[in-house]
Amino acid sequence: MSRLLKALSDRAHEEDVSFRTRMLELAATLPDVIALGRGDPDFHTPAHIVDAAKKAIDANEHHYTHPAGLPKLREAISASLKGEYGLDYASDEIIVTAGTQEAVMLCMLALIEKGDEVLLPAPRFTSYDTAVTMCGGVVVEVPTREDDDYALVPAEVEAQITPRTKVLVLITPNNPTGAVTPPDMVREIARIAIARDIIVMSDEIYAKIIFDGSEHLSIATLPGMRDRTITLNGFSKSYAMTGWRVGYVAAPRDVVRRLVEPRHTLSINAATPSQFAALAALTGPQEPVDAMVKAYAERRTFMMQALDRLGFTYGHPGGAFYVYTNVSASGRSAPDFCEMLLREARVLVFPGTMFADPEGKHIRISLLQPLARMEEAVRRIEAVKDRLFVG
Repeated sequence: MSRLLKALSDRAHEEDVSFRTRMLELAATLPDVIALGRGDPDFHTPAHIVDAAKKAIDANEHHYTHPAGLPKLREAISASLKGEYGLDYASDEIIVTAGTQEAVMLCMLALIEKGDEVLLPAPRFTSYDTAVTMCGGVVVEVPTREDDDYALVPAEVEAQITPRTKVLVLITPNNPTGAVTPPDMVREIARIAIARDIIVMSDEIYAKIIFDGSEHLSIATLPGMRDRTITLNGFSKSYAMTGWRVGYVAAPRDVVRRLVEPRHTLSINAATPSQFAALAALTGPQEPVDAMVKAYAERRTFMMQALDRLGFTYGHPGGAFYVYTNVSASGRSAPDFCEMLLREARVLVFPGTMFADPEGKHIRISLLQPLARMEEAVRRIEAVKDRLFVG
């Protein structure tokens, strides 16, 4: 063991990525693999957003901004939050970050001390776990279930609260399940947070991607919640801007003031041309977003119907662009099913075990291929069903 390796702190622990790595290496050896496991929109960033970044570069807008972000962008975020979700944050109550990932880390650094417990839904996007543990906190899972369409059930939240509970992370719509926690449940979660004096981090990165029959409610709009909620959002998913790395934190003014210096330490500011692109995203035409959501809805309907034919069940995906699918009917564990699916049908998906789901029954299917490619993927699966299904 090298001297440097021995010197690493416990924060730099090694994650087991062997299954993901093995799947990607296998996929690289196969022709014409259809990837339905990604979380990166297949659409290109809308042209007017790209043009705004080009113009910013041509105008030499490539220097540092204020650590909290461009004033005009923060004003646009403030107006968007008010107009779309009823959230009342002034521009100086917003910090622009290098993606929502950085927003998560910034908030955990600010909130979590050694031994603090953080309630996280399961299954989930596990970067939250890394942020919590790096800050000395303890992850406490709140189970969500297929029978509840993976909504965050208030009684399950309350059952996990202890004297050390400090933060609840509410992620709706959710990755990997696509679950939208219904407004009545969000209201009950707010009541619990107030009664038990818990801070809520509300991750709303998928809030623009909502399908018919579901409704998104921002918890900070509820009585008594603004002063105990940090709202996170960003541009990656709804505007197909994953690589641009622009997210933001919205919180009460006195909290935001305390976050500015830690935010400066992390990366000084989100990339300046990207901030101009984000400004164009909010202030420009929204038809491209509508078109993307319409396409996701069509793909979702198709995939749900295909899964019904295959005999697979799933929680109703009210938002985002995933269908979290129970593959127990195949007679295989989820990791085994994923590997066989790749080998036999050249379709790449990932198991729920990569999203803090211990059951080994579920896979995450992304709706991030053109409909024709998704149709081809289903044809391939149906063609090899006899080899995929055992028992």
